Parts: sequence; structure tokens; C-alpha cells
Amino acid sequence: MLRVFLSLAAFAGFTGVALGAFAAHGLKGRLSPEYLTVFQTGVHYQLVHALALFGVALLSLHLPSRLLTGAGCAFALGILLFSGSLYTLTLSGIGKLGIITPFGGVAFLAGWLCLGLAAWRAA
Repeated sequence: MLRVFLSLAAFAGFTGVALGAFAAHGLKGRLSPEYLTVFQTGVHYQLVHALALFGVALLSLHLPSRLLTGAGCAFALGILLFSGSLYTLTLSGIGKLGIITPFGGVAFLAGWLCLGLAAWRAA
């Protein structure tokens, strides 16, 4: 899973930086301040969890476990659902897409729980 999680971390990091720059330079005058903040929240969570994916990848070298695999998958799903729904909501204006966002948040929580359990079992 090392290659998969490192690749996902790199992709999430790259696109997170690109989307952050896009928001700062390309969307500033096109979105309302509220929507710009929502978009930037998506970028923030994406970048934080890109680093989490990187950590899971490195840990999988030393402590391979199903819990670490679950953590990485949950972080990736969280980025897709949480950040992805915020990007789509702000760019499309379809407010109903916000119903997807909490599922991404739950995926992030599940990822951190799996990571914590993996750490607990490793000790």
C-alpha cells in the first residue's frame, strides 16, 4: 500500500496547492466571500489529509496492518467527499451538494480512529 498511499498523498497535495492558488487568484472576484471561505475550507482539509496520507504510507513500512490501510482509505475517501463536495458546491452554486460534506467528515474521523487504534495496538 506504500505506493498507493504515497501517490494519493502526492496527488492530494499537488491539487490542494493548485486549488488554493486558483481560489486566491482566480475565484476571489467571482465568488462571494462566504463561498470563497467554504472553498478554502475544502483546500485546508485536503492539504491536512494529504499529509495524513503521507504519514500512513510511511507507517505502513514499519507497522503494516489492516487498520493503517483502513485509515489511508478513509482519508482518501474523506478528501473526495468532504473537499470535493465543497468545491463542487461553491463552483456550481447547488446548495444541496452540502448534504455530502458530512459523510466526508465522518470518513476523516474514521481514518483518525483507525490510525489511533493502529498506534495503540503497535505499542
